[in-house]
Amino acid sequence: MKYVSTRGQVSPIGFIDAVLMGLADDGGLLVPEQLPKLSEDLLKKWQKLSYPELALEVFSLYVNEEIPRADLKKLVDDSYSTFRHEDVTPVRRLDDGRYVLELFHGPTFAFKDIALQFLGNLYSYISGKTNSIIHILGATSGDTGASAIEGVRGKEGIRICILHPHQKVSKVQELQMTTVDDANVLNLSVEGTFDDCQRIIKELFADVEFKHRYHLRAINSINIARILAQAVYYFYAYFRLADQGISEKVHFSVPTGNFGDIFAGYLAKRMGLPIDRLILATNENNILARFVQDGVYQPGEFRGTHSPSMDIQVASNFERYLYYLCGENSQAVTSFMARFKAEGRIDIIGDALKQVQADFGAYSVGNEECLDTISEYHEKYGYLLDPHTACGAAASDKLTPPGEVTVVLSTAHPAKFDEAIQLRHIHQTYPEQIQALFGMPQFQRVVGGTNEEIKKELLTFF
Repeated sequence: MKYVSTRGQVSPIGFIDAVLMGLADDGGLLVPEQLPKLSEDLLKKWQKLSYPELALEVFSLYVNEEIPRADLKKLVDDSYSTFRHEDVTPVRRLDDGRYVLELFHGPTFAFKDIALQFLGNLYSYISGKTNSIIHILGATSGDTGASAIEGVRGKEGIRICILHPHQKVSKVQELQMTTVDDANVLNLSVEGTFDDCQRIIKELFADVEFKHRYHLRAINSINIARILAQAVYYFYAYFRLADQGISEKVHFSVPTGNFGDIFAGYLAKRMGLPIDRLILATNENNILARFVQDGVYQPGEFRGTHSPSMDIQVASNFERYLYYLCGENSQAVTSFMARFKAEGRIDIIGDALKQVQADFGAYSVGNEECLDTISEYHEKYGYLLDPHTACGAAASDKLTPPGEVTVVLSTAHPAKFDEAIQLRHIHQTYPEQIQALFGMPQFQRVVGGTNEEIKKELLTFF
């Protein structure tokens, strides 16, 4: 298995080099040169596997034996031994048509742990095997930062710097990042939005000379290992429904802002997992929903919402989907992205738009609708949703046909977003790990949102 850039200017590279490169050196994103096609018989065999066993099989398809199977198994087992539930990502039934895939049982109570526990261990493994320096640079709209820090804190040969938008993440998200006082961790609170943080990251990685000189590595979902890790739980959830005799007309509703989580589902479907429909749920920052509905990819006005991890206008993984939409034509992708940089929009029309609408349903959830959904599910099912999962549930309720089944991806524990929960006068008890964060000293630096200021901090830290 080799990896190529969506823009076609990087020679095919192996798995470890793809992980280390992160953002492709030509400014594109790395994708597998060919996707494996899974037979129905193989899927039936996989249905019997535990979550770590399933993850091992999926990763084995993409690692191409660059990591010996015994070493890969240890990386997987170590990564998922930190989860609080034996199923890692359990599926909860609410009624005949509604299921919730709980992705928040990792160390930081967010779905990002599923990929970042593995990626943190993988970086540590690569550093030890190659005696190389790894400097991780990432941006977060809230959950990625805490999960990434938890994955690598205190590990030899690795330093990590995380950018988050100043005062635009929840209090628990901020505390999970900034109460860490390990010497290899730097938190920068950036004056601006997440899109500003993400832009800085991409531009610093696009400076290839700077990237190589300072050994910069990516932790965001621009790193292909993140996407591969997230694809696993689509298989696992589908198999748990199949255990109950449900195997047709299964949809997944995915709250998304950066297009990474739903792209992982798209990848699983292209590999052969018989998902019927992927429902893309956004909040009022609805560039992705507008794209699916109208074929126009164009940032709108930024809106702060009750689901801050989805307060994103420019989705970093969109280019990967565009690559497949264009028939894996890197020249077409390069042309589209150049137009986006120059004009601030991409237009998809005709048969291509029909394909988008065949691949995805989409729904944009308003702020009050998000809170209404939290109240409704709490009253009707006795189940408390965080505001991001509530967006997925609202979209599912709008777009799932009667008699069919949708699995809503639950991306975070509701305790991480108590500010929104309290608006509906719902009381919840914090898990002890989260309660312990309050009152702890915080370690962060507030900086301006320019490349120069971030570079200055990095040079001091690295």
